[in-house]
Amino acid sequence: MSIKSDRWIREQALQHKMIAPFSEKQVREGVISYGLSSYGYDLRVSDEFKIFTNVNSTVIDPKAFDERSFVTMKADSVVIPPNSFALARSVEYFRIPRNVLTICVGKSTYARCGIIVNVTPFEPEWEGFVTLEISNTTPLPARIYAMEGLCQILFFESDETCEISYADRKGKYQKQQGIVLPKL
Repeated sequence: MSIKSDRWIREQALQHKMIAPFSEKQVREGVISYGLSSYGYDLRVSDEFKIFTNVNSTVIDPKAFDERSFVTMKADSVVIPPNSFALARSVEYFRIPRNVLTICVGKSTYARCGIIVNVTPFEPEWEGFVTLEISNTTPLPARIYAMEGLCQILFFESDETCEISYADRKGKYQKQQGIVLPKL
């Protein structure tokens, strides 16, 4: 398995629509950077957010998730309460090749502010907008900016093609369109 370079990512994005929309260069002027980097792609967070709230004193249960645990917002930026989290979605739509797995890591600008981004790997042949989990680990409110970089995706290509892909398994998060909550 090998990590893929900017040339490979550009080729996959332009010829096979692996990332759309695709920024061929790193955009940095006045924003938290996004776009193609040396060995990855910095995706942007859209302006759609679900901010966790505990006004209903709900227990978070992945088998029976109560959507009332979130306040839904569309905004240029949002504030995540202290020691809380939000869900959002990527601006970019991804189509992952059958012999590729991705890993997501946070951007240093947010990490240095106590903001942690968690995204599960994009499995071979997964497709969709990414549901992003954004945690504020600090005792202070934290601002997240829409339409700017949030995390970096690293692409790993296997020497062999997997036997059963995410699409073959008919994965429950395949082709997700918005912010998708936990499913059983």
